[in-house]
Amino acid sequence: MSVGQFGTKGTGTRLFVAYAAASLVPVLALGAVLAHGNQQDGVQRGLAYGRAQAAVIEETAIAPALSGDDLSEGLSSAEKQRLQSATDLAIFRGSVVRLALRSFDGVVVFSDDGSVDGALPPTDPAFVTAAAGGTDVAILDQDVPGRAIRVLQPVIANASGQSVGVLKIYLPYDAVADEVKAATVRTYWRLGAGLGLLYVVLAAISWSTTRRLRRHAAQREHESLHDPLTGVPNRALFRRRIEAATRRDEPGAVVLIDLDRFKEVNDTLGHAAGDELLQVVAQRLRDALRTDDTLARLGCDEFGLLLAGVRDPDEAHEMLRRVRDLLSAEVLLDGVPLTIEASFGVALYPEHASGVESLLRCADSAMYAGKRGTAGIVVYHPSFAPIATHHLIIQRDMRQAIEDDELVLHYQPKVCLDTGRTICQEALLRWQHPTQGLLPPGDFLPAVEQSGLIDPLTEWVLRRALADCDRWTAAGQDWDVAVNVSARNLDAEDFPRTVTDLVAASGVDPRRLHLEITETALAIDVRTVARTLEALALQGIGVALDDFGVGYASLSHLRSLSLSEVKIDRAFVSGIEHSDEDREVVRSLILLAHGLGLKVTAEGVETSSAGVWLRSAGCDSAQGYHFARPAPWADLPCQPGDPGIVRPRTAETLEAPA
Repeated sequence: MSVGQFGTKGTGTRLFVAYAAASLVPVLALGAVLAHGNQQDGVQRGLAYGRAQAAVIEETAIAPALSGDDLSEGLSSAEKQRLQSATDLAIFRGSVVRLALRSFDGVVVFSDDGSVDGALPPTDPAFVTAAAGGTDVAILDQDVPGRAIRVLQPVIANASGQSVGVLKIYLPYDAVADEVKAATVRTYWRLGAGLGLLYVVLAAISWSTTRRLRRHAAQREHESLHDPLTGVPNRALFRRRIEAATRRDEPGAVVLIDLDRFKEVNDTLGHAAGDELLQVVAQRLRDALRTDDTLARLGCDEFGLLLAGVRDPDEAHEMLRRVRDLLSAEVLLDGVPLTIEASFGVALYPEHASGVESLLRCADSAMYAGKRGTAGIVVYHPSFAPIATHHLIIQRDMRQAIEDDELVLHYQPKVCLDTGRTICQEALLRWQHPTQGLLPPGDFLPAVEQSGLIDPLTEWVLRRALADCDRWTAAGQDWDVAVNVSARNLDAEDFPRTVTDLVAASGVDPRRLHLEITETALAIDVRTVARTLEALALQGIGVALDDFGVGYASLSHLRSLSLSEVKIDRAFVSGIEHSDEDREVVRSLILLAHGLGLKVTAEGVETSSAGVWLRSAGCDSAQGYHFARPAPWADLPCQPGDPGIVRPRTAETLEAPA
């Protein structure tokens, strides 16, 4: 169990205790209120009992004994005798403790024991109430032995029906109190049982609630620290693990892994296939690691490894070669077999850095160096520049390069295989960097395509290529010009208008401009690309599908999109001299394209025998080092009168086979 889980469990227990205590407070308060209310109810029952008993005694014993005269004149002997007889039995039985009759001026005219002690003054509120025709009832623990119910009420003589005085009577309360107490105890037991059951229910609810909260908190914590797609730790947890590892006095390695061409898979086969590929990669990496190592997914197609106990580059290389071998096994996605390739960047601690940020930057730099070179596994060296900084620097310098006209175009001819004549020049971008010299596009285009610079850069290339086309036309050459465009260009709504405006401004016939796109560009949004290509075709601008055969674009694109040409990738062309399979693939691609009305160009032709075979297979044109390497405009054979035939190889190598 992780530290976070212990923390969550402890927090949940404390929450439950607090919840249970908080629930107990209202339960106890409710019990106290109910108990007090029950006690008050008992008192009220006693008072009501006293009121009723006094009324009965007054009506059945006292009133019949009186003649109806005002008691202020005293009682006759007969009245006293009748009262004494009526009250002796009640006093004897204990149903009455004491009894007295008083006139309205407060004089005691009769008492059961003949005593006048304890008489209330006429001004007492209780006496005033009774004299006015009301009844006052109170429970007292003085005036008489024990507790008693004192009742003061008017005496109504039966003979006259008029109030003639005030009756004060003390009734025994102990029996009533015992009954009330017994009823109260029973009520307390019922109340206690009910409140106890209520508390148990509340405690169960609180326990269930806190348990759900603990589970929810644990789930949220897990989600916050793990990748939802693959289930492995995410960047936040990876950083924690690195920080914890670097605090221990042990060596290790931080490895960043970036999948090659993942975007192409995602764009062409769909996001579902891309997600499946990421899950396969995560499982293979998990299977290849030791129990003490950590695997994390850091981004879209980037993974991280924390390798414990790795001491030197050789040990890191040996481990990662095994990981790469397991990772690179072929996988079938959506019916398409793929080989997973990746670049590994390694930073050792504490040799290269000891902080989390520094280690990640070092591993980033090593991984980027691996992508630029041929080595799949690269260990950090201080000479490497951090990738983020490198990209930012490229983007900054590229803005300046466009303004300062540091960019140049080289051209590689496309040759008609039937005639050997150059029919088109493909513009290839180069950067004449002020400090690094001439840079190929692979050194700067990845950084540029991640920014908004790709649009002004493409416009620059189109403008310069069209201007060069106009210049060689003026020199007597009728070559077309081809320009590569990015997938992001095709996704721009105003791209067709931009191209049309540039062509119109150059004065070049739109039919002489050819745009080249890759299969990846077709997958960004097929409908958007279709509209863009159709708009270009309406202006007479041709579009060629470059590197055909190595991507994952559907063959239906050849039928549904406004294409004019396909260019077979060099990966197939380079094998036609020694591979029957490659020859069959190329022959099939040529037949397929021709069947759809498309022209075919073969890329990467480097030998005369390859050119001869392609001509015999029906290929229309070809490019490659066998004909000419890319060269600046000034080195092209475009002087007046030059027929544009590629020499010296073409004359002897493009003859039809015997």
